[in-house]
Amino acid sequence: QVQLVESGGGLVQTGGSLRLSCAASGRTFSTQATGWFRQAPGKEREFVAALRWSSISIRYSESVKGRFTISRVDAKNTVYLQMNSLKPGDTGVYYCAMSSARGALPITTNEYQYWGQGTQVTVST
Repeated sequence: QVQLVESGGGLVQTGGSLRLSCAASGRTFSTQATGWFRQAPGKEREFVAALRWSSISIRYSESVKGRFTISRVDAKNTVYLQMNSLKPGDTGVYYCAMSSARGALPITTNEYQYWGQGTQVTVST
């Protein structure tokens, strides 16, 4: 099993920044990639960014490309999501997830087996 704990969410004004953290523990060696997803009220959970360990391949959704950066620190078993130039449309609960899927970088919720509890991000106007 893999346990994931997100932190770093909060309330920020439009144009502000936040850095989310995802601390992983357990059988992380069995995983291949980490993703960030978000869910706004009344909407489905959507892909934000993903990173694959081995090839360091990274992918972002079009809505966050150029504003968000996903990264990791192996020694701390932690993955980060730096969010800049935040907009009200970025509001939602942000989830960290890990996947054991090989091949193409996973970007759908079904491809991820382990999930954190989520952290709330609210961007005010």
